[in-house]
Amino acid sequence: MTLDDANPNSVGPRIRMMLPSLTPREAHVVESVLAMRDFGPDTALKAIADSTGVSEAMVVKIAKKLGFDGYRGLRSALSQYNRLPAAAMHQEVSPEDTSREIVQKVFRTSIRALEETLAILDLDAFDRAVEAIYGARQRDFYGVGGSAQIARDVAHKFLRIGLRASVHDDAHMMLMSAALLGERDIAIGFSHSGNTAAVIEALQLARRNGARTLAITNYDRSPLARQAEIVLCSTALGSPLMGENAAARIAQLNILDAVFVAVAQRDYQRAERNLEKTMSAVAANRKDRTP
Repeated sequence: MTLDDANPNSVGPRIRMMLPSLTPREAHVVESVLAMRDFGPDTALKAIADSTGVSEAMVVKIAKKLGFDGYRGLRSALSQYNRLPAAAMHQEVSPEDTSREIVQKVFRTSIRALEETLAILDLDAFDRAVEAIYGARQRDFYGVGGSAQIARDVAHKFLRIGLRASVHDDAHMMLMSAALLGERDIAIGFSHSGNTAAVIEALQLARRNGARTLAITNYDRSPLARQAEIVLCSTALGSPLMGENAAARIAQLNILDAVFVAVAQRDYQRAERNLEKTMSAVAANRKDRTP
């Protein structure tokens, strides 16, 4: 499927996902077009070329590189996308914003990330991820910084239903873990940018050792995605203050929550039994409610 035929909700995020594969000059043109508030069906090719300092032929070439049949295809698809309610949700936070405006903008950015991630989610890859995680002997999760927190949350959920899972956020620990994985195991790497060296190297080693590999990232053409057998992508629009990571984390948590539910569904009774066991194990550490 080309982007000319894509779900309108997915056009913006799919274009953004391709940015790392473009040259700096091409990326500048695309980012300029995406940032144009008045971009629409009447926006001329010459206007884009003049405003970005490139030739008209270059704009057409970029449109084709993005998966369109040419500039007209890009203009038509992006115009439809810009008219969607979700596309209007993202607004930059300003120093003059009230508390109400800040809350609304942050929430709307997250809602947009969820809407657009749902639109681009590859359900075939989702099903493959579910089967690989369910059938694995060991599940090792790798992430650094904020991505490690997502990995920890997901591993915790799987452990609660009796599926063995470990989390590593140290480069050496990731490599040691990956060195011990085999054909019956799966390594899951988290990186918003897809460029986190420690996670890439660990996934690469796990794959060499025969383990299944799954990448959770914002960019399906990133180095991490290239090392993974299965890729699940989130998407989020960045801002100077929050970056892309905050909203992307929410989208990634939702993807993995859906994976978790689908895995638990494979053997629901067993999941329920193990959940009862693990909940009972920690119940003694909880203080009774006081009247």
